[in-house]
Amino acid sequence: MNFQDILSDQREFFNTQKTKNIKFRKMYLEKLKEVIQKNESLLYEAIYADFGKSKFDTFTTEISFVLKDIDYYLKNLNSLAKPKRVGTNLANQLGSSKIYPEPLGCTLVIGAWNYPYQLSFSPMIAALAAGNTCILKPSEIAENSMKVMAKIINENFPKEYLYVVEGGVEEITEILKLKFDKIFFTGSSTVGKIVYEAAAKHLTPVTLELGGKSPAIVTSSANFEVAAKRIVWGKFLNAGQTCVAPDYILVDEKVKDSFLDSLKSYIQKFNYGIDAEQYTRIINEKNYNRLINLIDQEKIFYGGKTDSSKNYIEPTLLHNVTWDDAVMQEEIFGPILPILTFKNFNEALLQISAHDKPLAAYLFTSNSDEKESFTSKVSFGGGCINDVVMHLSNDHLPFGGVGNSGIGNYHGKYGFQAFSHMKSILDRATWGEPDLKYPPYSEKKLSWIKKLL
Repeated sequence: MNFQDILSDQREFFNTQKTKNIKFRKMYLEKLKEVIQKNESLLYEAIYADFGKSKFDTFTTEISFVLKDIDYYLKNLNSLAKPKRVGTNLANQLGSSKIYPEPLGCTLVIGAWNYPYQLSFSPMIAALAAGNTCILKPSEIAENSMKVMAKIINENFPKEYLYVVEGGVEEITEILKLKFDKIFFTGSSTVGKIVYEAAAKHLTPVTLELGGKSPAIVTSSANFEVAAKRIVWGKFLNAGQTCVAPDYILVDEKVKDSFLDSLKSYIQKFNYGIDAEQYTRIINEKNYNRLINLIDQEKIFYGGKTDSSKNYIEPTLLHNVTWDDAVMQEEIFGPILPILTFKNFNEALLQISAHDKPLAAYLFTSNSDEKESFTSKVSFGGGCINDVVMHLSNDHLPFGGVGNSGIGNYHGKYGFQAFSHMKSILDRATWGEPDLKYPPYSEKKLSWIKKLL
């Protein structure tokens, strides 16, 4: 397959100006919604074959997000794409100023395997809503999901507008040699650097949605039942293979023992057994073995059971953990939850700030001063107070990282902006202009210029 030919066809089509038409964009967004709903059973089957994800979890964490994104843009596209009138300063009177959102052109979206539909389709939808063409490269690790996305898209959309590329490292390496107008990548920081370097050769703007070790702080004033329930749900959703899952817990040492018991209780209550429908298996043997090596048998508080034949790892709580342990040296991305302690709240904040800025951070407390300190002193992509993960579900909040956890953001209007250029236009009147800025200059003109500017 010649990827340059596909991109050239998309560039030729973009230059027809058809994608700038709002009715055109809405027509294909509606078609995409229809195609996804029509093929919902195929999407369920494919992702289950990849890593045993249930229909319930696939709908709630994947398809519902995608359909919600489509509905958001169908509802708000007119206002998002409409030129915005802004103020005009005194020096440019008589005149008017507007900002015109315009599509960037031909875009590349590189999806991730852990939520293969959401993390491929959602940025793709934003790209199309903003008026671009798009080549989508889903992750080959979730192979069946990749194949079904390619099938339902390539059979229903013109390739000069939208096309899904199958394949792995070889294919994406070739694609990254091409000049796109925007690249959107979701995945690891290691691969993100490769994408960023390739984009830099063409001065292509990028959005990088990466990861990191996202903390959950539990203070002595927290509601332990609520904290344990929500952390267990968010951590072991998708078997911990979630970029914004709590990666580790920092708990006040005074309440550590009782909180560990609460965590254990909810793990047992939610039933993450080897045959439980609500518990996903690890994506492949490579990741399974990597995770096994992060479990220090002497530090297991609860869990630790594994089954290599099913890539199953039981939810595992580790206590007496230090920053020197292997489990604290990388993003876990699996069902292992280390628990560290702190003596005072500021110490906890300092521990987090001493490491790379995480994609997410969470605080459980009823203390307003702690909430304010957490919000103002710790840098992270986004997060919650007294919950985990759920900030992703709010269209009004931008989702993205900072520093090592990412560049740029999306969701809702921020997704539209990520794939748009905000073009500024000053429209001046042709009459009523004083001669102040034109030669010859004088002290009197300078005096007036100082007042005006």
